[in-house]
Amino acid sequence: MKDQGHYIASPAAPGDYVVGAGEKLDLFYFVHPGEDRDIRVRVHLTGPGASVSLAGVYLSGGSEKVSIHTEIYHEAQGCTSDQLFNGIASGSAAVSFYGRIVVAPGADRTEAYQVNHNIVLSDKAKVDTRPQLEIYADDVKCSHGATVGSLNADEEFYMRSRGIPQKEAKVLQMISFVAPVLERIADPGERERTAAEVEEAIRKML
Repeated sequence: MKDQGHYIASPAAPGDYVVGAGEKLDLFYFVHPGEDRDIRVRVHLTGPGASVSLAGVYLSGGSEKVSIHTEIYHEAQGCTSDQLFNGIASGSAAVSFYGRIVVAPGADRTEAYQVNHNIVLSDKAKVDTRPQLEIYADDVKCSHGATVGSLNADEEFYMRSRGIPQKEAKVLQMISFVAPVLERIADPGERERTAAEVEEAIRKML
């Protein structure tokens, strides 16, 4: 399905997408606190100049189980994929991210990027992140990365020294952490609505 030659979403099966020459697929996911989710996305870039952007925020503050599994197949020349998922886990939540990018033989001039950042707020929360690249072509630009950390104590101290309460300082850090993902939402109105939902959910996590 093509919308003004820019966006395409033609599922062969739930979570499966085929993106043709010059077409673009944008997907955004928001996992609310309290939700168990198993997100599986497979994208085939089958024509020259095809591109996909995957982005997501997950906020897991209790005993949730969240699994995100993405597979991107670059099957033609000059295709682009960009993935950014940021999440926050606390309580006894268990989060896993598995991302696989495959660049097929002959898929030259591929650009593929994949990043997964996580903040863990409790000792019992668990995060497992495994980005993976498989490259069988030349002349490509590909990178992947993952981090698992905690809130920045120096930033919190700085804000508290200027009269910001501890809880509010943590909220502001968490909002700042997910903000780059929200910027991926192209529609300004939808971006604003989602940002408000994310802030409300973050405040309920603390």
